[in-house]
Amino acid sequence: MTNHWNDLQYADALMVIGANPAENHPISFRWISKAKQKGAKLISVDPRYTRTSQMANIYGQLRSGTDIAFIGGMIHYALENDMYHKEYVAAYTNASFIVDEQYSFEDGIFNDYDETTRNYDKTKWAFKKDENGEIVKDPALKDPRCVFQLMKKHYARYDVDTVTGVTGTDKDTYLEICQTFTGTSETGKAGTILYAMGGTQHTVGTQNIRAYAILQLLLGNIGIAGGGVNALRGESNVQGSTDFGLLYHNVNGYMEVPTGSDQDSKYKGFLERITPESGYFSNKPKFYTSMLKAYYGDSATKQNEFGYHLMPKLTPGKDYSHMRLFDAMYRGELEGLIMFGTNPVVGGPNAGKEKEALSNLKWMVAVDLFETETSAFWQKEAGADPAAIQTEVIFLPACGSFEKEGSVTNSGRWMQYRWQAIKPKGESRADLEIVHMLARKLKGLYENSPKQQDMPMKALTWDYGESDHPDIDIVCREINGYDMKTKQQIKGFGDLKDDGSTCSGNWIYSGFYPESENLSKRRDNTNEGMSNFLNWSFAWPANRRILYNRASADLNGKAWSKDRIGIQWNAAEKKWTGFDVPDFVAAKGPDDPTFNDPFIMMAGGKGALFSGGVNEGPFPEHYEPYENPISNAFSSIQLNPAVKFGEKEMNAQGDVSEYPIVATTYRVSEHWQSGAMTRNIPWLAELMPHMYIEISEELAQEKGISSKDRVIVKTARGEIEAFAMITKRFKPYKLKDKTIHQIGMPWHFGYKGIATGATANRLTPHIGDANTTIPEYKAFLCDVRRVK
Repeated sequence: MTNHWNDLQYADALMVIGANPAENHPISFRWISKAKQKGAKLISVDPRYTRTSQMANIYGQLRSGTDIAFIGGMIHYALENDMYHKEYVAAYTNASFIVDEQYSFEDGIFNDYDETTRNYDKTKWAFKKDENGEIVKDPALKDPRCVFQLMKKHYARYDVDTVTGVTGTDKDTYLEICQTFTGTSETGKAGTILYAMGGTQHTVGTQNIRAYAILQLLLGNIGIAGGGVNALRGESNVQGSTDFGLLYHNVNGYMEVPTGSDQDSKYKGFLERITPESGYFSNKPKFYTSMLKAYYGDSATKQNEFGYHLMPKLTPGKDYSHMRLFDAMYRGELEGLIMFGTNPVVGGPNAGKEKEALSNLKWMVAVDLFETETSAFWQKEAGADPAAIQTEVIFLPACGSFEKEGSVTNSGRWMQYRWQAIKPKGESRADLEIVHMLARKLKGLYENSPKQQDMPMKALTWDYGESDHPDIDIVCREINGYDMKTKQQIKGFGDLKDDGSTCSGNWIYSGFYPESENLSKRRDNTNEGMSNFLNWSFAWPANRRILYNRASADLNGKAWSKDRIGIQWNAAEKKWTGFDVPDFVAAKGPDDPTFNDPFIMMAGGKGALFSGGVNEGPFPEHYEPYENPISNAFSSIQLNPAVKFGEKEMNAQGDVSEYPIVATTYRVSEHWQSGAMTRNIPWLAELMPHMYIEISEELAQEKGISSKDRVIVKTARGEIEAFAMITKRFKPYKLKDKTIHQIGMPWHFGYKGIATGATANRLTPHIGDANTTIPEYKAFLCDVRRVK
């Protein structure tokens, strides 16, 4: 999330696509409402007419899985109608960069594609360089090989008739959306894009978000108040968990996990691989070495590469994401599984098969507040034969958020401390306590081991106190970082060193805890300006509230808008002033050659309209979902060519001839995630007691289904039974050559708790995005019939 929730009120236009904040993120909608009160236009783009759509000025219907077509058409509209911020694009993005002659695109495929491995050689998507190694540029943006012209050519195919023929959006409505939102390209205007899982849970999820970012860069909406590409998180600490290395391919602070490759066999080679030549990530050696010192303390020395050899290494080319782990489980390749607050028997793709995979484990530990469907997968209630399942299941009772203390980081990257409200029930423990107790127990078991393979556990520092409850102050000090000799807290990540003299558990949080009372001090809710509240909580990095905020001012450092001054250059004082922390050195002025390079995390400091880092291509291209109702209108390539397939038994695919209806899953206000908490709360169970399928009036008439009838929804993975809810909120799509129906269903139900019902994810495919492998929950094919 580039901005934060308070900042939404400063937008002139807000486009919500792949999200429903009025229902699922209601606190965010307070700020959206403030923007509307000031005259902002709210645009809702969704397959279903949601509560957000009801509050919107414009609603655009969108067939699930066609975001790139929709946004690609908006990019085309902006370029063809000169509705882009010319000065911003020329100066702050890589629009002027000349692309090497190797690059090409034809019929849905970029150059250097290997059909066998379903991989591209991304090194062939490079920029042209001169004899000095500098990127060749055309500031006039006229060269046919510059990014701007290549982008214009790429999206020339995304004309309004082709796009609406794919998305099912009414043409006049689509043009109104294009005109309204691209109008924020006017200097002094601002527009924001809000998305959630409706944008990411697709085989092209990463490229969906890339498309949003490209549009926002074209309009000059990144780095400014009221702008940005903003993800609405579904949990109070989703942002914080990924900040701290929750994802298998990341360590803390979004840095890479080493692999077992030859290059990564030495720390130096690994750092050379992951460290770019320019941009702020050129400091990765300082960040990584300081993190290793936090991990291994005195056991991390220059002589042993700061303990780098103790780090776990990923097998090159092996995918350790959720679906691939369950593939391995299904094949019997995994012996054990520890799960904290996760319930894949309800929440996983093709959940019936994932449930089967669990029975191949020798042992499984479930850490949760209530007995979940996953922790009870072996019971008769789950349709299993307990005698035939040898998996040893251990359940550890966990605390609710109000029963434990600690920090959480919200959608806007604001870290806030929460004190314990009530004592835990029974023997339940906080997650942090469970991990702390487990680590101390393991450290004790390995203490006297002479085996080399046990060294990582022996060398691991775990000095957070001797009681079962870790000392939070020590944890915070280590995250912030300190000087290894003096033990003095460092002021920020700029103080980190690559020589082993500093430690920091997470470089992006360096500076949040310079002294022990810091967390309680950050409770000043004074608004100095632009609702940034710089003394309330801490926003990484360096307490910046809007990322890339250098882009909020013109080439001379003057704010684009007098009404939205985030920061601007003060020539008299020779520093940046305003209502935010500059996203760069505060004294960097016009005489610095990097003065106009606002995107400091990007190589070259420019926003990436063209990117060589995404698996399926430098520009987002529309491909149909894994299961789709029509042929791709833009090329002969139906499915994202970079998508990988897993275990065949987990990956059944339905055809439109047998399953003609598009389906999607969604959330409701009354239930949370897989429902493990909310379906055990009587008043929430009473508010939303039954699993239902939302069906349009037209489809209901065609199928002879009435409201409250029991219906069966069937896909290639299985079928479920639920109540029919006949609604006006779904309408048939009138596509270019046919009419397509779509249904929707909540995904929160299972067989445990007070409110029970069929699990929607028994229907969803076991396939995902080509970069993140997040499953494609939001677009699949089904058929519906009334129970006789």
